[in-house]
Amino acid sequence: MILPILLVTIVALPFAGALIGALLPREQQTTGAWLAGLIAAFGLGVTLWSYPQITNGNVVRIDIPWISSLGLDLIFRLDGLSWLFCLLITGVGLLVVLYARYYMSPKDPVTRFFSFFLAFMGAMLGVVLSGNLIQLVLFWELTSITSFLLIGYWFHLSAARDGARMALIVTGLGGQALLLGALIIGHIVGSYDLDVVLASGDLIKAHPLYVPALILVLLGALTKSAQFPFQFWLPHAMAAPTPVSAYLHSATMVKAGVFLLVRFWPVMAGTDQWFWIVTFAGLTTLILGAYAAIFQTDLKGLLAYSTISHLGLITTLLGMSSPLAAVAAIFHIANHATFKASLFMAAGIIDHETGTRDIRKLSGIFRFMPFTATLAMVASAAMAGVPLLNGFLSKEMFFSETALRDANPFVNLALPIGATIAGMFSVAYSLRFVHGVFFGPAPTQLDRVPHEPPALMRRPIEILVLACLIVGVIPGITIGPFLAAAVVSVTGPETPYYSLSVWHGFNVPLAMSAVALVGGVLLYWALYGYLQRGIEGPPLIRNLRGQRIFERVLTTISWKGAKWMERRFGTRRLQPQLALLVLFAIGAAVAAVWGRLGELIAPPTRMDPAFAAIWLVGICCAIAASYQAKFHRLAALVLLGATGIVTCITFVWFSAPDLALTQLLVEIVTTVLILLGLRWLPKRVAFAGDDVALLKVRIRRVRDLAIAIVAGMGMALLAYAVMTRPVLVGSIGDYFLEHAYKLGGGTNVVNVMLVDFRGFDTLGEITVLGIVALTVFALLRRFRPAAESVDKPEQQRLQNAFDAQQPERYDGETVSEYLLVPAVIMQWMFPVIIVLAVHVFLRGHDQPGGGFAAGIIMSIGFILQYMAAGTRWVEDHLRILPIRWIGFGLLAAMGTGLGSWVFGYPFLTSHFQYAELPWIGRVPMATALLFDLGVFILVVGATVLILIALAHQSVRSPRAARPPVRVPETEAQIGQEVL
Repeated sequence: MILPILLVTIVALPFAGALIGALLPREQQTTGAWLAGLIAAFGLGVTLWSYPQITNGNVVRIDIPWISSLGLDLIFRLDGLSWLFCLLITGVGLLVVLYARYYMSPKDPVTRFFSFFLAFMGAMLGVVLSGNLIQLVLFWELTSITSFLLIGYWFHLSAARDGARMALIVTGLGGQALLLGALIIGHIVGSYDLDVVLASGDLIKAHPLYVPALILVLLGALTKSAQFPFQFWLPHAMAAPTPVSAYLHSATMVKAGVFLLVRFWPVMAGTDQWFWIVTFAGLTTLILGAYAAIFQTDLKGLLAYSTISHLGLITTLLGMSSPLAAVAAIFHIANHATFKASLFMAAGIIDHETGTRDIRKLSGIFRFMPFTATLAMVASAAMAGVPLLNGFLSKEMFFSETALRDANPFVNLALPIGATIAGMFSVAYSLRFVHGVFFGPAPTQLDRVPHEPPALMRRPIEILVLACLIVGVIPGITIGPFLAAAVVSVTGPETPYYSLSVWHGFNVPLAMSAVALVGGVLLYWALYGYLQRGIEGPPLIRNLRGQRIFERVLTTISWKGAKWMERRFGTRRLQPQLALLVLFAIGAAVAAVWGRLGELIAPPTRMDPAFAAIWLVGICCAIAASYQAKFHRLAALVLLGATGIVTCITFVWFSAPDLALTQLLVEIVTTVLILLGLRWLPKRVAFAGDDVALLKVRIRRVRDLAIAIVAGMGMALLAYAVMTRPVLVGSIGDYFLEHAYKLGGGTNVVNVMLVDFRGFDTLGEITVLGIVALTVFALLRRFRPAAESVDKPEQQRLQNAFDAQQPERYDGETVSEYLLVPAVIMQWMFPVIIVLAVHVFLRGHDQPGGGFAAGIIMSIGFILQYMAAGTRWVEDHLRILPIRWIGFGLLAAMGTGLGSWVFGYPFLTSHFQYAELPWIGRVPMATALLFDLGVFILVVGATVLILIALAHQSVRSPRAARPPVRVPETEAQIGQEVL
């Protein structure tokens, strides 16, 4: 049981570390590095310790109930494949943290870097350990967001901003496609559980929706791994700091796409659609990426295109649908991570010590940096597939698979030829990296004399290069058992025999390797003169840039499309925006009930005359309010409040006291808040245009009236249809009535529904309420009232003389005698209101009340204090922290839900029992009370925050005209301006 808990821990701990790192002071670079290093080391230790439990195809998993009825439980599972990726994520991550400690400049906000780094690590671990498809997609999108933050870390550089934006858009759209694919697969299988999906391969392939699901899943994988035609985003991500490139593009982000292909290989591979799409994309990327890498002048650009090419190699292997090809793909995933991470770090050291990554300025660096050069040359040889290195072994397996004879001409000719050509290109760009940087004459265009980096900065490269050597020489002992565990988890118990021997005799794959090595050397020698000219970009395809297409499409959508939408529907006026919103709502409703309205609406029933009279009053008030809204806002607000009171009476009439109480309280608070806000609105004046303009205004008013009538009548019909539908036996209402006390421990069915049966909905609603309050506060912080709005209202001006002659002082503040007696009464009512709020809160589980109603009552107390004593007096005497209340309310509500996990129940499952209290007796206690407490705190915080935003307008200065700019004319005036 310890290991399943640790699985959750190694995913959650990086996110907790990211939060702590974000709170660290900017200058604590070493502390941030220690934090990230310890978390990565912990994850690595748990991964290594868990290895014995995932051998022979075993799976370790933990299920955390969430929304079980929808199949949305949190599942973390560890098998051989996810173990291998966890090893890469945490192991390479630990080395990158050590490297970044010395690479990053103290002038940078390094603690922010480690915060982003840990968040990305947690997202990647979540992807590989997810046992639920929807959960996998959630972490998948988190990798896109956190990689965006890492790539754009140096946001002051336009290249970093553009690269981050491009990566986010491409991988984000792929993530949306993956979500749709996961939903389709869940629909086919009937479950989102990954174990169920992996056991349903035949069902998925035989289903008519297989092809759409396949295309959507492949869009997610190919965009993330930068495969053709989406390969263009990865080179632009090189604007990130080198530690980010070393981590994202060797062991993590771009590997997420091939991880997805491997994960779905057992259930989606083996069809013609899979073969043609995946193999074509992989082989095209393999050759184009390798070809483009030869002609790059930037070290990281060369490594970026080589990364694209090697990912194409892995994708090609997976597309062949052969179990041995899957073995080679998994093997090369691990090999590529080791030599590519070391090469990126070496490129970063060269840049760090020389001040440039331009190959045209670098030559003869070996004499200045012999140790770093030797390490980089060994890693480059592994990338080129030189014997006795790990890259040679997986490339031999690749050649072995592509050399198989098949009846299909594409497999028979194109695959082996393409593989050999790509092998030649890889040798050529590896030679360019080694020869162009480390050999030749001493550099003459450098700003500084290069030297070896600190020993600890070079140590990660030494460890990775040593792994390349050991695996290349004795693969069966070093990587064999771990590779076997990963392979068996993918190919199953029927995994065919494969050999990791260094020597397999003279065969076709060996001949292909020899041709690739010799041909690559000859190709580099033939191109050497061309490369020495330093021409940017590869010939033949220099103008075929995916970036141009991406930018063209983005420009068309965001410029032309957005401009067209803005011209058609855009306006800064609120009234047309609301009209469009209501029209869309009407259209959606009409489309839903078209042709079925007669079925939904029952024949008219007899209505009580008294109830009809009440509603007639409400309708008249609503019409009068809309008529008075233009020039008589106060009258319109009063009439609108009367309509709310009619709604409240309606709830009472239909025996819904909870709804009636909530409606009444909300009506009071919203009316007062709107009343406080009316003062700051500009005065409305009569229309003074010509006859044509007046006609347009009248037409617009008639149009708005028609929209209002249609929307109102539509809502009335829908409400009538719902209220008059026949009550079915065993309906959901009967269920709640029967189980409210049995399962929720309360006799107030409405409150039990809100905090128990539908607690997840309530959690989402209070979250939205908190966001709305923060948004209103942010908007009103920038609002400045007009000068005429700041003046006292006319009623208060009558007492200006009295205020000036006989002021009374409370703590140095002048308080007017205006409405003094009501003000004192309102202040005295504050403790009474608090007691009432507590009473309504405590009784809510069994009688009308609850956290929401109690929160509104408590908010009324604060509103009265602001109205009675003024903003300054209240905030001098009461410590009001509404933003913290919102945060504490959300934490209390979520903490209640998370607490149920401790006892093995789904999220937000409540428990109740009776407790014997001294002097009180037997009292019902329910954990839902804690959730309701979170609702209460958040409602108070949100309402008071909006109140503060409105109240602070009275203590602000009005908008002032910008003073004219005076240009100094003489030197004396200029000096005076400076002083």
